[in-house]
Amino acid sequence: MQMNSQQKKPVRKIAIGTSSIRGTIPTLGQYESSLERDFMELVRFDSNVELYTPQPVKISFHDRAGRKTTYVPDGLIEYRHDLFPASELKPVLCEIKYRDDFRKDWKRLIDCFKAAKLYALEQGWVFKVYTEFEIRTNYLKNIKFLIEYRNEISPVSVEDNILIKLEELRISDPETLLVSLFRDPWVRADAIRVLWRLIALRRIGCDLTEVLTMRSKIWTMESRS
Repeated sequence: MQMNSQQKKPVRKIAIGTSSIRGTIPTLGQYESSLERDFMELVRFDSNVELYTPQPVKISFHDRAGRKTTYVPDGLIEYRHDLFPASELKPVLCEIKYRDDFRKDWKRLIDCFKAAKLYALEQGWVFKVYTEFEIRTNYLKNIKFLIEYRNEISPVSVEDNILIKLEELRISDPETLLVSLFRDPWVRADAIRVLWRLIALRRIGCDLTEVLTMRSKIWTMESRS
């Protein structure tokens, strides 16, 4: 996700004491549950995302009993216009909900979700519900591991050596690549941090839907010829 100075304010503030798990994700805003926190980490890692707004809109509607009520979805994802395929993606109005919570309150939530789907359609958006099944995956585990490496400062010479060697090998894995470059195990221990950073920055490709290990397949995302 890019840094964006046009961060929008949520329509609803998180009240103190409403949740035992509250906090803030840098550049994104506040969360009210650990599942929301995990979802926001996915958004923060996604280079296609331009802007994320928590509690973005308040939707007024009549429920199945005819009562006027309101619903505030958890977030709105807006995508970059300068990058393909992000430029082709519609904004996503989203709800983050544990499946058990949905089962306990499904009648009310179905009405809310129908109203949100209609509202999103009118705006040219889409509405999606994300549960722990979509959020808590190997991909999440991997990005939680990688995301802290993105802001590290690494020697350009080591980065270049890794990228040049990987382009030569075409496809490798972290262990094979580093052993081929550095004989000293202490040097390799430092170099692995550089490698994780390059993966986190998408300069080196890797299937992050699989568990990331020293034997994961990796390849260069850059042509240096």
